Amino acid sequence: MMHDVNYPRLEAGSAMAAAQTKHEKEGDDCSLLPLVHDIIKCMDKDSPDVHQELAKLKAKIQEAREQISNMPGIDSSPPEQQQQLATLREQVRTKNQLLQKYKSLCMFDVPKAS
Repeated sequence: MMHDVNYPRLEAGSAMAAAQTKHEKEGDDCSLLPLVHDIIKCMDKDSPDVHQELAKLKAKIQEAREQISNMPGIDSSPPEQQQQLATLREQVRTKNQLLQKYKSLCMFDVPKAS
């Protein structure tokens, strides 16, 4: 089922960040348009290479499916993702409050630049 709602990506650890980096390196070129263009060109020329170009497109679509299924958080439902996001935002809020508290206590000696 497709929805037109964009849910924010959650990155809650180095494993997710590493997986994201891996996918970015592997799938920098995820555009299908050049392959479709090549197929149309082959069809216009009545070229026998149409089947080869279609096979490339099919392989590219399969690769995209595999990348999507391996994405972190893909197995979580949208409400679960929203809950995780709310939890992470609360953690950030709490940590920011603690940072402000510690800054105001002047417990840290900050060396001055000469």
